[in-house]
Amino acid sequence: MAEIAVGDLAPAFELPQDGGGTLSLSSYRGRAVVLYFYPKDDTSGCTAEAIAFSGLKPQFEKAGAVVIGMSPDSVKSHDKFKTKHGLAVELASDEDKKVLEAYGVWAEKSMYGRKYMGVERTTFLIGPDGKVVRVWRKVKVPGHAEEVLEAVKAL
Repeated sequence: MAEIAVGDLAPAFELPQDGGGTLSLSSYRGRAVVLYFYPKDDTSGCTAEAIAFSGLKPQFEKAGAVVIGMSPDSVKSHDKFKTKHGLAVELASDEDKKVLEAYGVWAEKSMYGRKYMGVERTTFLIGPDGKVVRVWRKVKVPGHAEEVLEAVKAL
């Protein structure tokens, strides 16, 4: 599995997004992109993370960044998740997991001794030139969105 490192060109993607339409990384060239991968819509950690990023969306925009959340959930699931929690971030749907694999976040996980494939909660900060500036792996949600915002402001 490819491990994306700081300085690498972020893998391009074009995926369906919440509310219809598509979302592509190239359309944000010239702006910083916070791309966060999360396991599942409407689970406690993922909901807390999405609410935290949504709450800071005005500060991210002021700092010149867009925030995109991505999971293998369907667009329909994203729409329900966004409406239920009043989320403000863009949500991309990667049901075939090609982008998750390209970013190296579709990984073997283990719970109660059972091994399964799932999304490793990871955030990438992509600079205006399309290169990876910072990577947060195995993210712990509390305080994470604030830490990412500080990194965006430091660009």
